[in-house]
Amino acid sequence: MPTRLAAKSFSNSREQLSSRSRANATPLWPMTDLLQVLPDFDAKPYTHLLPSLDKALITANDLLTLDAADVAKRAQLPAGELRKLADAVIAALHLQLGFGGEEAAVGNSFLSASGIPDAPNDGWTCISTLDEELDAALGGGIPRGYLVEITGESGAGKTQFLLTLLLASQLPPPKGLAKSVVYISTEATLSTKRLAQLLSSHPALASLPADEKPSLSRVLSIQTPDLESQEHILRYQLPVAIRKHGIGLVILDSVAANYRAEFEKQGAGNGAAAMARRGTQLVQLGALLRELARTEGITVVVANQVADRFTKAPSAPSSNAASRTTSTNSQGNQSASQGTDHDHAANPASQPAESIVLSADPLALDHQQRWFTGWGDSQYEQAHVQKTPSLGLVWTNQLACRIALKKIPVLSGSRPLIHTVNGQDQWNEQEESHISKWRRWFKVVFAPWAPPSEGRGVEFEITESGIRHVVKPEKK
Repeated sequence: MPTRLAAKSFSNSREQLSSRSRANATPLWPMTDLLQVLPDFDAKPYTHLLPSLDKALITANDLLTLDAADVAKRAQLPAGELRKLADAVIAALHLQLGFGGEEAAVGNSFLSASGIPDAPNDGWTCISTLDEELDAALGGGIPRGYLVEITGESGAGKTQFLLTLLLASQLPPPKGLAKSVVYISTEATLSTKRLAQLLSSHPALASLPADEKPSLSRVLSIQTPDLESQEHILRYQLPVAIRKHGIGLVILDSVAANYRAEFEKQGAGNGAAAMARRGTQLVQLGALLRELARTEGITVVVANQVADRFTKAPSAPSSNAASRTTSTNSQGNQSASQGTDHDHAANPASQPAESIVLSADPLALDHQQRWFTGWGDSQYEQAHVQKTPSLGLVWTNQLACRIALKKIPVLSGSRPLIHTVNGQDQWNEQEESHISKWRRWFKVVFAPWAPPSEGRGVEFEITESGIRHVVKPEKK
């Protein structure tokens, strides 16, 4: 059985957190979103500037993009002081993102002078997926020092992928990091039975000598039932565990569950304020996880849920249901992201596909979603089966890499669910048929070390021995 991190009494922890916050607190002026963008920014040398910046409604974005003389004139402050503040903010942003020259490398053996994650021996250590095609799509695997997300609907294979990483990370380079792992669950408990099955049946693991095999005893697991315990564990307990147990991989499964439970239970009455608070917390979470990955030289992988996304034609009546997050593009089309974990179509299959259109405006969110959500390419997907990762653009901006796992049902005794006409995929209407199996694809949406996947990505399947790519038949 895996070792479990000791969950401390949170009654005393709340008092400790409050006392630490009061002791280390920097005056948080409403100015600005500066301490939301950079939660750990040391603002003490600049506290005499913040009230005036607040009064002049200067944001962090204004500080970085406008000329210092213009900002100084608006806020009635010395331009030289504002330049120092802007330089400090830029340096802090560079450090958080993992570059910044020699200053970023001081006190951090993991970063090289160029800011690129640097391993002691080969300079680039990755965690393998234990499948050559999936590794090729990732440019070799998942490297250290990054915050990576695996997103997909229920049953797409997220858990199987994460369990494989838990075992692969324990392998020696080049397939792993030869280190222990931490699995933090916000939903179901860790499936140790499935881990044992993979150990005994996966081709890359079963044949290893006993002293080289991954072990369940090197998997540390813990559950976080709410946001308060999650914050305490990630901020205080996790850094200690990383150093004490020699952790190389941290998995959070899933990142959206506690946020949905916390903010959706409040209902739609205070929606705007709740979204603002959630956005602030997501920025702080992203900064914390990136800092851990960068300074400790580990890999942080989070699983994320998806919601249905669809766009109605301009003639269709607009809907402002409380269970959807709706945005309007420049053409008047509305896109809605429905907050549910259930697998269901965004529109009935009987509805004509041509009545649902994505925006042709290149500046509209509906048009650009294909480059950051993993869905939205009309050449391979129909508009009424679009998905979007949970937590929105605020969370997307915290990630270094997003991997989308997709699935499409195959119906028995009839035509395939999707067929191609004139180079375009069409959705077939089916009657009295049932799903016989699922086809799944692995798609790299964006990553700084690998190009985005072409087309649908790499097709894979889930077997008793783990995940593996589907070998395509050779054309005669």
